[in-house]
Amino acid sequence: MAWLWHDAWHEAHALHVPSALTALRNIPSFLRRVVDAGDQARTIGADGNPLGFCAITGRQMEQLFVASAARGSGVAAALLKDAEQRLYATGVVSAYLHCLPQNTTAIRFYEKMGWVGTDLHPVELTTSAGPFVLDCIVFTKSLS
Repeated sequence: MAWLWHDAWHEAHALHVPSALTALRNIPSFLRRVVDAGDQARTIGADGNPLGFCAITGRQMEQLFVASAARGSGVAAALLKDAEQRLYATGVVSAYLHCLPQNTTAIRFYEKMGWVGTDLHPVELTTSAGPFVLDCIVFTKSLS
């Protein structure tokens, strides 16, 4: 899962974030983040060969990444629907997620899935070198 996350994150974000953040997003950092996600993360695919994963935290659909070979296959939609159902099962009626404004593929996908984007908001990312603040679109969706 860490390799999938690393590769998909770099494909989607590396060109749009500070190079110092990109340097920190290495395999050991993704391994730590996988462990930290614990049972809040779900994967699709065979053991040892995930096609995608999604993680939730509180009211947030926090992470959604799909292997390049599985894009366009419905994996992302299935993972997002699962995340929405898990959030709703915990009592969340209005969920949110963050998306870089340069990630037009993700923006189109979230809109297609019924999420509504708002203006840019500063989002603080936690890293081993301290926080990084990025301007992200905040998407929301009513789950009721």
